[in-house]
Amino acid sequence: MSRQIDQLWSSILENIKKEVNGNSYATWFKTIKPAKIDGATLTIQVPSQFFYEWLETHYSDVLNRAIMYELGPSAKLLYSVIIDSSIQSMQLPSMKKTAPKAKALSNINERFTFDSFVEGDCNKFAKAASMTVAKSPGGTTFNPLLVYGGVGLGKTHLIQAIGNLALLQGLVNRVMYVDSERFTMDFIDSIQKNKTTEFSSQYRTVDLLIVDDIQFFSNKERTQDEFFHTFNALHNKGKQIVLSSDRPPKELNGIEERLISRFQWGLVVDIQSPDLETRQAILQKKAEENGLELPVEIFQFIAANITSNIRELEGALIRLLAYASLNGEDITLDLAKRLLKDVCLPQMRAISIEFIQKTAADYFGFPDDMMRAKTRKKEIAQARQIAMYLCKKLTDNSLKTIGLHFGGRDHTTVIHALTTVEHMLKNDAKVQDQVDAIKNKIEIAQL
Repeated sequence: MSRQIDQLWSSILENIKKEVNGNSYATWFKTIKPAKIDGATLTIQVPSQFFYEWLETHYSDVLNRAIMYELGPSAKLLYSVIIDSSIQSMQLPSMKKTAPKAKALSNINERFTFDSFVEGDCNKFAKAASMTVAKSPGGTTFNPLLVYGGVGLGKTHLIQAIGNLALLQGLVNRVMYVDSERFTMDFIDSIQKNKTTEFSSQYRTVDLLIVDDIQFFSNKERTQDEFFHTFNALHNKGKQIVLSSDRPPKELNGIEERLISRFQWGLVVDIQSPDLETRQAILQKKAEENGLELPVEIFQFIAANITSNIRELEGALIRLLAYASLNGEDITLDLAKRLLKDVCLPQMRAISIEFIQKTAADYFGFPDDMMRAKTRKKEIAQARQIAMYLCKKLTDNSLKTIGLHFGGRDHTTVIHALTTVEHMLKNDAKVQDQVDAIKNKIEIAQL
């Protein structure tokens, strides 16, 4: 039995890892131990009453989805809470009740709403398009709506917010949210069990289909064929399709052209990395959701030093809150610097693409958002190429990542910029002076 429950819990943890960031997983899930399995009822052991309350407040949906996936829709969760250093414990039920029928079908995280989504220049257009779709699913030309961007920038939040709002307003009855991996696994399972008809019916009778991370359909020929027919069936009936990807459709390798074409039928929008102000607003929003008031310098410290993605931002704040609560310490800037030094200090010494963009734009005398604009005005285009060149020389980012930060441009544009600037450096002393001056400003600011 011990081996069986350990294997079950290991599978549940794998599902949880897909939904939470690394810091959250390490803080709240790695220390949980599976205590007992009785039919479809799983009991897990947690180290304190505080731990139990935090999990139930913030992660009950995540836990219950993962457990129901492994044990079925009738699965129940119980907690065994250690009340002192002895073996004594008290058992508490999960406060999460079985979701309504429509919600169970949707598989959507109820916390992902438009109200909890922090808007900034990096995602304003994507949010506006998503709200338009949510208020009229299947009734706009934005079908499909495809949202793309890097890891941890809020794509999953945004596309699930569409489903939540459409359900809340009663505009749809049947919603299905699924990531491409789960779609593939369900399809394979239906083949093995000779239930492909039931599988097709499940996906082709919804009012709103939301599929996350479609890039993982790559090279899965039979799955792509099934999704092609599912897409056609829904689109022909005027049902809404919402997709997400880590890159624009034309860069999806291993995906059939007929699917690429359909992904571009509607509207394709991108989400970029949040700027400093948006990162700080995200942290403040997260703190407010947990009923906490923190000194503004803590938000400033985390936002200034974690620039990679939103998941890392939120993970750092959660780690800080958990440590302070479990150890009875006040949350101060000194505590933040001490506790988060492993995630913040390396980035304090790193140079971000955003900083290079801003420094170059300041040098040439125009707003840094022009670095991401579509304009081909000669002086701006040349400044953009110089900034791309410095991003490649001064950071470890890939060509694709650099291009995405410059208005969603592809890697070939970055390669062209590098070639152009290198040629100018050999033949134009003025450009050499410009590059040296901007580079000096960047390096001085890092001291």
